Amino acid sequence: MPNNISKLLLVGALGTTLSLPAFGDGHSYGPFPITLKGYSGDKTNSVSYSGQIARHVLHDSLKKLSGTTANTNIKQLTLDKMMPYFKGSKEDLTILAPVSKGDFKIKQVSVNEISSGKNLSGKSYKGVINGWGGLTGAEVLEHMINKAAEHGSSFDPNTGYNYPQLISKFAMGAVFYNQAVDNYLDEKLGADNKPNNKPYKDGAYYTGKEHVWDEAFGYWGAAAHSLELTAEQNYNITKMKDMAAADHNGDGVVDLKTEFNFAHAYYAASYDKGGKTDYFNTVTKAFVDGRKIITAANGEALTTAQRSQLYVLRDIIGQNWEKVIAESVFKYAGSVYKDIDKLQTIVEANGDTTKVFATYGKHWGELKGFALALQCGKNNLGETAVKMNRMMGFGPVLMNASQVTGVDSSGNFIKDEASSWDEYKLHMLKIQKLMVDVFAVKARANDQISNIADLSAKLGGSNSAEND
Repeated sequence: MPNNISKLLLVGALGTTLSLPAFGDGHSYGPFPITLKGYSGDKTNSVSYSGQIARHVLHDSLKKLSGTTANTNIKQLTLDKMMPYFKGSKEDLTILAPVSKGDFKIKQVSVNEISSGKNLSGKSYKGVINGWGGLTGAEVLEHMINKAAEHGSSFDPNTGYNYPQLISKFAMGAVFYNQAVDNYLDEKLGADNKPNNKPYKDGAYYTGKEHVWDEAFGYWGAAAHSLELTAEQNYNITKMKDMAAADHNGDGVVDLKTEFNFAHAYYAASYDKGGKTDYFNTVTKAFVDGRKIITAANGEALTTAQRSQLYVLRDIIGQNWEKVIAESVFKYAGSVYKDIDKLQTIVEANGDTTKVFATYGKHWGELKGFALALQCGKNNLGETAVKMNRMMGFGPVLMNASQVTGVDSSGNFIKDEASSWDEYKLHMLKIQKLMVDVFAVKARANDQISNIADLSAKLGGSNSAEND
């Protein structure tokens, strides 16, 4: 989509051309002036979303820890290290990721340098996750973290679970995506919820609606100056391969608060660099345009027309953010399909499957994590979620033709006989088709849908009811 999509849709929704006010350079998320009536402090920039960036860092650090190889005899020690990054800590936590690498220098070394008193658990999706034992979002994450500590390494061949990927991809949805689209851009956009003519809280230097919009943007995870960059540059910032693109102010270090791309913003850039989509710019520009509208209100309560504009932009953000996650489900379903192909070839040749099986587990963990994350949005996915959950199962098909099928009352995994490799491959293709049919994904990385007819014919056209 072109970068002016937000304005075009606003015109269509409201039947009139709306000129967005100009602040700053027109591209960056801030700085935006202080508009709060009666403010007498020394702040000059009303933008604030450091708490969200702190949670991104907590997430990245937790992912790093969950992949740390450790002796299972020190389970408690491992758990004691991981839980503060999930539940928060009174102590200042060291940033484990992202950290300086070569000439890519990170400014902050501890979480409190960004924001103190933050956690992931308290901001996790409150609803039930049917694809993981009927637990809430926070309970799913805690269960995964406990299992990661119990196993002591990133990959468990007995279950096929890659814990860093499961934890990371689900947390991105259960915290960042959910908080943004189902909280800040939903209830908190209401006229009487955090109104623009009052401070967000006592002592704040920003209005209610300014901060609501800022915090949603923070969860998106884009660098403030990212609209000035190409998709490739934004992608490489997260990969820590382009210091020049990241260091916007030229001070020789990357400020995680404003100069780094996290989470779904990074994935958006990864798809956009293929040239088929423009998710990153579409979402980020909608955020910038929305902030301009709020700033232009100059500390007064938003009018009905202004809130209508924000609702259009909110929908652009939510719909494209959802597509980014759906693209990820599509991509990793294709990866799992190709991994099974490789495993079948190795087995037929009596070769060593160890390395490819571990890769298969990694890709399945990404698939499952993103699929669970997709269910944490504003809308109930209903039948789509049922199909996804049933087709990919509770765990991947293992080398001994078994599969984790659930969790018992003590939190232990239950195994049962699995479907055949070919049937499971067909499920992966059906998941890809589901993402196309329901979410209209366009990037379609690792597209294997063309194989669906041949594989279905090979299986005699069988379609198991529970997986369709």
